[in-house]
Amino acid sequence: MNKRIVSGMRSTGKLHLGHYLGVIQNWVKLQHEYESFFFVADWHALTTKYDKTENLKNDVVDVVADWLSCGIDPDKSTIYVQSLVPEIAELNIYLSMVTPQNWVERDPTLKDMAKILHSKEGTNSQISYGLMGYPVLMSADIMMFNSSFVPVGMDQVAHIEITRDIARRFNNIYKCEFFNEPKPILNHCSLICGLDGNKMGKSYGNDIKISDTAEVTAKKVMSAITDRSRMRKDDPGHPEDCQVAFKYWEIFGTEEEVATVKCECEKGLRGCADCKRQLGAKINEKLADIREKRAYYEAHPEEVHRIIKEGSAKARVEAQKVIKEVRNLVNMY
Repeated sequence: MNKRIVSGMRSTGKLHLGHYLGVIQNWVKLQHEYESFFFVADWHALTTKYDKTENLKNDVVDVVADWLSCGIDPDKSTIYVQSLVPEIAELNIYLSMVTPQNWVERDPTLKDMAKILHSKEGTNSQISYGLMGYPVLMSADIMMFNSSFVPVGMDQVAHIEITRDIARRFNNIYKCEFFNEPKPILNHCSLICGLDGNKMGKSYGNDIKISDTAEVTAKKVMSAITDRSRMRKDDPGHPEDCQVAFKYWEIFGTEEEVATVKCECEKGLRGCADCKRQLGAKINEKLADIREKRAYYEAHPEEVHRIIKEGSAKARVEAQKVIKEVRNLVNMY
């Protein structure tokens, strides 16, 4: 427990299975091995939704409620909201002063965010100053608690590199060895695509939310694409070409169940509709305990608010220790 990890999610509202399988499941495991700080990135949400903030507060609560339901333990992990730790903003200023412009411009995270903006507002839309500084603010998030590791997927490793570069440059400029150069902890959890075979996402309408009811989940699963080459129920199937349904079976089913589904599909003994009905029941079975907890937090929002406030206050105590030393190193008044 002498090593820290920091990781966060944008405040996008209710989370889906992609978040659970790709991120949260790993956090739940890591919180028992590291001193863990998990934050809701509400400032980052403003980089592309600065004019759509009417649901921002509720989105923060929904994200934390999903985390708690999935097993993030506030007694083991520090759960906080980015904007409730203003020291992050101050550190962001100091880091922005020492970060070369070309480092920011080449960051793939920024490029991805710019693509999202252009897709929503047109190719002539302008990137805001805040979005341009997105990589530096992400580095401030990580460095605020002088973390040693950051759990990420392969697509985010490049951003950890810019954080390491910024930490190294700060240490060189101010002739110190204060900031750690954080290393990634690669996430090898299962990835899951959306019901249409594309990346799962709220904006694509192809997701299954952690908080969906059993009935909604079953209905959504019935819309999942399967082996498009099958014309009749008794046609031999090709599980390897079943882009969604069979892949979901591989994630949620037991080894024996997956083998049975594969065999019956290939022999034409299992129709796609029946297969998806069974799959929906399997997913609901796996999520039953999580959804029971989710219903509790939805009925007791005051408990979620308490956890947010207490965790953010705890995070500020640690952040103030770091920012005090940073101010001394920079020779601020």
